[in-house]
Amino acid sequence: MPTNFTVVPVDARADGGQDEAAEPTEAPGAPEGREPDRPSRGDGRWTGSSGAVNGGEAERESLFEGKNMALFEEEMDSNPMVSSLLNKLANYTNLSQGVVEHEQAEDSQRREARSPGMGTLIGVYLPCLQNILGVILFLRLTWIVGAAGVLESLLIVSMCCICTMLTAISMSAIATNGVVPAGGSYYMISRSLGPEFGGAVGLCFYLGTTFAGAMYILGTIEIFLTYISPSAAVVRAGAAGSEAAALLHSMRVYGTCTLALMATVVFVGVKYVNKLALVFLACVLLSILAIYAGVVKTAFDPPDIPVCLLGNRTLSRRGFDVCAKTHSTANGTRTTALWGLFCNGSEPGAACDAYFAQNNLTETQGIPGVASGVLLDNLWSAYAAKGEFVDKKGVPSVSVPEEGRAGGLPYVLSDITTYFTMLVGIYFPSVTGIMAGSNRSGDLKDAQKSIPTGTILAIVTTSFIYLSCIVLFGACIEGVILRDKFGEALQGNLVIGMLAWPSPWVIVIGSFFSTCGAGLQSLTGAPRLLQAIARDGVIPFLQVFGHGKANGEPTWALLLTALICETGILIASLDSVAPILSMFFLMCYMFVNLACAVQTLLRTPNWRPRFQYYHWTLSFLGMSLCLALMFICSWYYALLAMLVAGCIYKYIEYRGAEKEWGDGIRGLSLNAARYALLRVEHGPPHTKNWRPQVLVMLNLDAEQRVKHPRLLSFTTQLKAGKGLTIVGSVLEGTYLDKHAEAQQAEENIRSLMGTEKTKGFCQLVVSSSLRDGMSHLIQSAGLGGMKHNTVLLAWPQSWKEADNPFSWKNFVDTVRDTTAAQQALLVAKNVDLFPQNQERLSDGNIDVWWIVHDGGLLMLLPFLLRQHKVWRRCRMRIFTVAQVDDNSVQMKKDLQTFLYHLRISAEVEVVEMVENDISAFTYEKTLVMEQRSQMLKQMQLSKTEQEREAQLIHDRNTASHSAGAARAPAPATPDRVQMTWTKEKLVAEKHKNRDSGVSGFKDLFSLKPEWGHLNQSNVRRMHTAVKLNGVVLGKSQDAQLVLLNMPGPPKNRQGDENYMEFLEVLTEGLDRVLLVRGSGREVITIYS
Repeated sequence: MPTNFTVVPVDARADGGQDEAAEPTEAPGAPEGREPDRPSRGDGRWTGSSGAVNGGEAERESLFEGKNMALFEEEMDSNPMVSSLLNKLANYTNLSQGVVEHEQAEDSQRREARSPGMGTLIGVYLPCLQNILGVILFLRLTWIVGAAGVLESLLIVSMCCICTMLTAISMSAIATNGVVPAGGSYYMISRSLGPEFGGAVGLCFYLGTTFAGAMYILGTIEIFLTYISPSAAVVRAGAAGSEAAALLHSMRVYGTCTLALMATVVFVGVKYVNKLALVFLACVLLSILAIYAGVVKTAFDPPDIPVCLLGNRTLSRRGFDVCAKTHSTANGTRTTALWGLFCNGSEPGAACDAYFAQNNLTETQGIPGVASGVLLDNLWSAYAAKGEFVDKKGVPSVSVPEEGRAGGLPYVLSDITTYFTMLVGIYFPSVTGIMAGSNRSGDLKDAQKSIPTGTILAIVTTSFIYLSCIVLFGACIEGVILRDKFGEALQGNLVIGMLAWPSPWVIVIGSFFSTCGAGLQSLTGAPRLLQAIARDGVIPFLQVFGHGKANGEPTWALLLTALICETGILIASLDSVAPILSMFFLMCYMFVNLACAVQTLLRTPNWRPRFQYYHWTLSFLGMSLCLALMFICSWYYALLAMLVAGCIYKYIEYRGAEKEWGDGIRGLSLNAARYALLRVEHGPPHTKNWRPQVLVMLNLDAEQRVKHPRLLSFTTQLKAGKGLTIVGSVLEGTYLDKHAEAQQAEENIRSLMGTEKTKGFCQLVVSSSLRDGMSHLIQSAGLGGMKHNTVLLAWPQSWKEADNPFSWKNFVDTVRDTTAAQQALLVAKNVDLFPQNQERLSDGNIDVWWIVHDGGLLMLLPFLLRQHKVWRRCRMRIFTVAQVDDNSVQMKKDLQTFLYHLRISAEVEVVEMVENDISAFTYEKTLVMEQRSQMLKQMQLSKTEQEREAQLIHDRNTASHSAGAARAPAPATPDRVQMTWTKEKLVAEKHKNRDSGVSGFKDLFSLKPEWGHLNQSNVRRMHTAVKLNGVVLGKSQDAQLVLLNMPGPPKNRQGDENYMEFLEVLTEGLDRVLLVRGSGREVITIYS
């Protein structure tokens, strides 16, 4: 996007005057301009004295006095001035990967960092040419043309080149979307797709580069042992037909020695490897020019290279010179050396091979020339099985039954079975190397311009070379010679070398040095890639490979690279190693395309590539083509490579360091989360999908540490990683003053969540009061449809203490808030006695006391807890309470039927509560409670609260007068005691209490006169709490966990402190109690 900048100088005012604050006041003798050791006020890193730190306000004022930007001087410590920032941004030196690291490393390294200066030609185009053109071109391309034919070879090359071209387009878009620090393709993938994909694909790319080194070394040894010095083989063929095995053994020995030598060269002097790169590239270019020159020469002067055919079978010319059975001499007709190979003796009457005896020997030109018309014969494929004869079609031949193909006869045979997909796997490594430019991004003058231009031009150039060579090879060379992989019919010469001009040795020597140089380049680049992955810290077990020598050379990474490369050399077959590295490179290219497609589809604001010729459909096509080529090459290698990458991905996800790189996968997750949130926004979930989405309220101590860590343990056991968990807490104060404490508290909570394996979100609120903060959390925690429906908090153990008089108020108000918000409430009492995640309860019961039905949450919670290994072996028991006029037997049957339909296994017991008089103990507990209530009311009352208390007393007196006037027609009824099942039973219970209340209490009042002044509603509630507590203790004192219906707070706020006492009496004597108050909606259903 073109943007115009205008730099406006800020001078003195137009009238020549200046503000007093703007007058320059320099010390006498001070040099003009800024002193060298004075800190820059615009670099964002204040190193001078700061009034905020040491009180040196005078120094600060003198530093900024007379400056034109005095209005912004308060922000100089954190926000750099544009004037000083622009120079740093424009001269970015790729010192490190990431903004924070770059800022930290900049001061110490900027001075000695040299300015990169390589352009498109030297920095991108030529390195890509060197990496793309290599061993496959010289050693296997003619054989691929002979086996697949010209048409299918063009298809193979076209598919591979289109794949790399699409990948290059995607790579260019990523590389031009901002500055790419040194790290190349790994950096681009990891920063675009995140550390999991980046680490997995980075390691795959590393393995591909390492196996490429093994392939180049094997190519070097094959050229040496086959075409330069066959006599240097250390393993000789001991028996007929074992030449191939002997060659592989010799390649293993020479390959291991060559690998050790190359690793030593890389370890000692990597700078010499880089200096020799242009020499190796020159060898490649000269070899290609020699090939084109040889093709031109065949048009008017084709070389005389005869090929000997027996019938239609090609013969290997390693053991004879004359292609004839006999030849005439002065002494008569004599047999040739070829006769001795097929017959038992050199005499004319010796017994000979049947096929040799019945077929004639003919000679044909191996390279008839571009004008010979042989192209038509080479258009179609000629795939063969392993051990088949390399024969020429159209030549007469007499077949012989039961012919043996072994026995040392000099036939040219197919060494492996050939088919289309196998040739794709062997050829694909010849188009890899397109990342060479991006790997040098730190050394380029303008990487955003050079990488797209150089890479795409290199791919166009090499694609033209490969496609033209296929056509020219098919037009110049005889088919049997093309299918002769090792040039046995040409006396062991390199096929492509015989075509070249002026000498075959140009190709042999050129290919030898080019493959040798490519191997050195791979051994140089692969350890650095591994070192970059290790230093990123995403894979913990690789961190040792991030270290190296004092100058930064990756010693340990080089050692690992050499060991992995040795495994490829021990395979020894170039045709077997090539598909392996094809898999790794294809996977890398596939994820480059995926990265570009994801970034384009997400349309993130930071996605602004300077390279404009890309589209997500091209990236998607490239990704699909890479995946298809993986399975075309070798489906089992493809599955193995994907399994390796998947294991690395899961390992990084499970054990790796969490990195925030602004990657596309995170953006994709945000988009998916947004889509899902919008889908679940409409209405509450169905009962079948309901699960507790928990808001956990944590209390913090003075050091911002969690007071009750077991509350998070219980949350983990209840949730098991499913659904939504929000861990909330409140700091009292103002956000400006408590910002640092809030950050520290959030870090402590997150650390504890990680320790307890609680998967969820942390939300901390700073509020003027704890009460308001908890109310805000209950109202606003969550987002859209992902909101909590259950609040979990710990019982306030200190509510009776004199120094904490308001904890019970906060608790009761929180209960009211959850009821108003129609949310369930779980209160864990004695939470510090709850089991940790590491504990295993081997036996015991989870007892549910089902007093009132509030949606079935009491049934669901034990079922969820027993899914966790802590509670798995506990049995579930359900108790319910029957009144005097209830049918206990029928209630038990109904409850068992209900549980059967719910598919919940539990023991059922109905407990009968016998009606009796209120005991003296109950009256005494009520008296102590009301005395404590009066004391709590008088403690720490502000002026406003005193006025409110006076108003409450006045209102209470007024209400008592009104009640006294209407006592005869309508006596006051006590508040409901939530113990029964139906509304009718509740009404009957009220009338029963009303009728028997007056007469039953007269005797007790004579014991203690003050009992007569007690609130009878409180007495009845205490009676319920005491009786129910006795029943629960009798049945569940030894239970591992007791779940109990939590009665609601009183509707009028006068009895809040009494409500706490009721709950205390109700749960007295129990170790682990979970008070449950449902939201009122059904959360469990019998329907499927």
